[in-house]
Amino acid sequence: MPLTDHKLQLSYKRILKDFLENQSEESLYEAQKISKFLLEQQISPEEFVSIHFKLLTELLPAIDKKVKDSFDLLLEVMMGYGLAYQEHQILRNRQQELESEIEVAANMQQTLMPQEKPNANFLDVGVVSVPAKKMSGDYYHYVHDDNRGLGMAIADIIGKGVPAALCMSMIKYAMDSLPSEQQLQPSVLLENLNRVVEQNVDDSMFITMMYGYYNRTTSDFHYSGAGHEPGFFYSDEKDAFEELRAKGLVLGVSRKTTYREYIRHLNIGDFVVLLSDGVTECRVGDDFIERDEITDLIRKYMHLSAQEMVDHVYDELMKLQDFTLRDDFTLIILRRKV
Repeated sequence: MPLTDHKLQLSYKRILKDFLENQSEESLYEAQKISKFLLEQQISPEEFVSIHFKLLTELLPAIDKKVKDSFDLLLEVMMGYGLAYQEHQILRNRQQELESEIEVAANMQQTLMPQEKPNANFLDVGVVSVPAKKMSGDYYHYVHDDNRGLGMAIADIIGKGVPAALCMSMIKYAMDSLPSEQQLQPSVLLENLNRVVEQNVDDSMFITMMYGYYNRTTSDFHYSGAGHEPGFFYSDEKDAFEELRAKGLVLGVSRKTTYREYIRHLNIGDFVVLLSDGVTECRVGDDFIERDEITDLIRKYMHLSAQEMVDHVYDELMKLQDFTLRDDFTLIILRRKV
């Protein structure tokens, strides 16, 4: 008999004897500590029932035969329970391992996101990106060139968890490796990314993306889309919102896909809104909010900075949903300052 079993039997016999004689609270408390030891040592329920029966017959030799026989029935019950408990422990350990892997992937994913907003003196930039769970399927990335302008990408990976994080890392490094001239041309950038995704990502995963580049010399915003949620363009002169649509196939379907490039001229005070479907699919009860409700919220806070605008819109939409995100939420505003 292992020493731990011997010590266990001595300790439990003392506790059992004291309880049978005194029914004390202290005995119950010590029994609770014994149960923790059983879990730590992975002693099965049927093993402990056998120990209890052995010690009980030592303490009460004259115990009724029917009571003794009842322990045979209890052992059968505990054997089935013990097997179920072992399976539960195995599943629990696997769950803990999975959660640990997800935590590592989530931390890795955070390093892929921009750690701070671009400091562009010609644009007022606001960004809020919040995952619905630990892992996010949303991604944004910017290319900052003081001399020429600012590029901004927003993407939604159709697929979650660790595969999405790995896919996100591939997108980031593919974008970073492109020559600077291609980073200034949204259509060319998407075509290059599309080939990378098509070659390296499983057929079950797709990526939607919109990429735009603001040219500070011309004050034009060039953009292309790959099946992504349409954004908005706000004209300060007209005091009106228009949808910022860019037709294009999602990344990863066909390597021969080409993308059309669109242009919007930004006057001072004009701004572009980029967003993920986690914004437009916010729900109030069973209904999705309307797109004009989003622009109404943005209009409500237009007198503030771009960052304050996106923060307030996020807060308002969270309140409408009882502070529960059902999908990853990313909202970006680029407003021309000078």
